[in-house]
Amino acid sequence: MSACARSGWLEPGRSMSTLEPFGADIWIAAGPIVTSAGFRYPTRMALIRLADGGLFVWSPVSLPSALRASVDALGEVRFIAAPNALHHLSLVEWKNAYPRAMFYAPPGLRARRNDIAFGGDLGDAPPPDWAGQIDQVVVRGNLITTEIVFFHRKSGVVLFTDLLQNFPADWFTGWRASIARMDRMIAHEPQVPQKFRSAFVNRKAARESLAKIMAWPAEKVLMAHGQPIQADGGAYLRRAFRWLR
Repeated sequence: MSACARSGWLEPGRSMSTLEPFGADIWIAAGPIVTSAGFRYPTRMALIRLADGGLFVWSPVSLPSALRASVDALGEVRFIAAPNALHHLSLVEWKNAYPRAMFYAPPGLRARRNDIAFGGDLGDAPPPDWAGQIDQVVVRGNLITTEIVFFHRKSGVVLFTDLLQNFPADWFTGWRASIARMDRMIAHEPQVPQKFRSAFVNRKAARESLAKIMAWPAEKVLMAHGQPIQADGGAYLRRAFRWLR
């Protein structure tokens, strides 16, 4: 059994062609492993079906034909959101597959990917396209990235991207395993990595963003690189951000 399976992660090989239910009108799927600075990261996306049947895609991963078929079976892809400027590798693939979908950019991504025609920008106020169904907060004050955190009201799921991470104890080897432990990437539950903690140079702005997130009635917490929190999401978030609060 793989490390991912032992820790409760979705199996990447299986889930790349499978959408798994994660709550009311929300599904998740794992993508390929990507490498950054020599560290291997499993990837994950989420898909939310809106009240009118349209689909909202969060942090899209690679789109093999089997995954596309399962997406299309749920409805029409209308909105695709990159939650921070680090998660953009598969956007062109989705743009080619769904040219009529509206693509939304987080702060900093338009300049980084001027080859993509974004239809909107993500801020604190959700656009009319999903207002009242999906809330969002811009987490400010971090030098690494400005992340948009979402909350799907119907399922009670909060969606983080990189600000919360967690890897199985045996995921990394050698010196990378030592660095991952020091960086809080390996722990008993997902944490804010130390590099992101240190990068919060404007903690007042970060606390203001966090206060809005803490006001959500969170039941579950999803992240791109870590084992999802399946219950008591609000209590978990209070633990995860105790160092900042």
